[in-house]
Amino acid sequence: MYKDYAISDTLFHWQSQSTTAAESPTGRRYINHRANGVTILLFVRENEKVSGGHYSSPFYYLGPADYVSHTGSKPINIIWKLRAPMPAKLLRQSARLAVV
Repeated sequence: MYKDYAISDTLFHWQSQSTTAAESPTGRRYINHRANGVTILLFVRENEKVSGGHYSSPFYYLGPADYVSHTGSKPINIIWKLRAPMPAKLLRQSARLAVV
């Protein structure tokens, strides 16, 4: 649904909801989070549902992340820098989702 994927073990491409503009209050909150004293915490999951489709898949906590750059609007594509490297297993799985 979203184009979210690892670029490297410390950089993550994340896409906002399709209605979020870069100049909206939500978009500015993402982009200016450090100046506003807000910490972004990144959670990811491999799939929406577990095998069989009855339950949601668990989220993995990747830790705090900082804004690096963004492109676009509605949706916003944001590059986050993780403060700690992503576990190798998640990096391999997430990198496969990248569209090059």
